[in-house]
Amino acid sequence: MGRATDRRGVLRIDLDAAADGRARLRRQDTMVVEEPLEIRVGPAGPGRRRPLAVTMRTPGDDLDLAIGFLLTEGLIRSADDVRTAQLCAGAETPNTYNVVDVVLAPGVPEPATDPARNFYTTSSCGVCGKASIDSVRTRSRFAVGEDPLAVTAELLATLPDRLRAAQRTFDRTGGLHAAGLFTADGELVVLREDVGRHNAVDKVVGWAVREGRLPLAGHLLLVSGRASFELTQKAWMAGVPLLAAVSAPSTLAADLAEEAGMTLVGFLRGGTMNVYTGAQRVPG
Repeated sequence: MGRATDRRGVLRIDLDAAADGRARLRRQDTMVVEEPLEIRVGPAGPGRRRPLAVTMRTPGDDLDLAIGFLLTEGLIRSADDVRTAQLCAGAETPNTYNVVDVVLAPGVPEPATDPARNFYTTSSCGVCGKASIDSVRTRSRFAVGEDPLAVTAELLATLPDRLRAAQRTFDRTGGLHAAGLFTADGELVVLREDVGRHNAVDKVVGWAVREGRLPLAGHLLLVSGRASFELTQKAWMAGVPLLAAVSAPSTLAADLAEEAGMTLVGFLRGGTMNVYTGAQRVPG
C-alpha cells in the first residue's frame, strides 16, 4: 500500500553544534509507519471469516505477511490451502486497509479462534499471543537436517553488506528490520523490511509460499537483528537449512536449531561469526 514511511516535524538538538548557534533546529523527519493488521481466516461464505490475529507491522506486502504467518504457525501447508487472500476495508476513516481476509480451500481445517489463544503480536514479539508453553512449539514437515547446503565463511561475511545495501526504507528511517533470502552462491532472492523482525521473516516466507517455492532447500535466511526462538521456528517451518543473524541468538533458538538439524549463525559482522549449530554447512 506504500505507507511504509511518514513525515513528522521534530526538534533536532545537536550539542556538538552549540558553538555555531545551531544546537536546536525545527525540521522534518522521516519515520517508519507502524499500524495494526488484522488477519481474518475461515471458509468461503459471507461472514464466515473470524479474526485470528492482530500484528503490529509496517504496511506493505501484507498478503505475504498473512500467508507467511499462517504457514509458520502451522495453520496451512502450502498455497493450495488458500482459496483467496485479499486486503479489505477496515473500520477506520479514511480507509487504511488494515485487514487481510483469507478464505481457506475446501477441506482445510478452520483454525480455532478461542479468545484465550488468539494471537496478538507486537513489533518486538512474535509469539506473545500463545496461551501456553505447549502451543509455542510448532513442528515443521521439512527435514532440513538432510539438506546438503554448504556455504563458506568468506561468502557469509559478505551477506550483511548485501542485505544492508538493499534496505531502501531503512536508509530513510533507520527504524526497520530486514530479512533476506539468499542462494548458496550469495544471490539475494527476496528482501522484506518491517518494524517487527518476525513480520519481515513472515513476509519472506509468504512470498515463497505464493511463488510455490517451499521448501526453501539450498537457501539461507539472513536477519538484521537477533536470532530468537520464533525466527528459528519460522525458518524451520519454511524448510530453510541455515539461519544467520547479525546479532545474538537465544539459547532456545540454538536448542531448536539443533533439534531441527539447522545451521544457526550469530554475530555475523565483518569477518567474524559464531556458528552455534550445524557447523558442517560452513566448511573450513
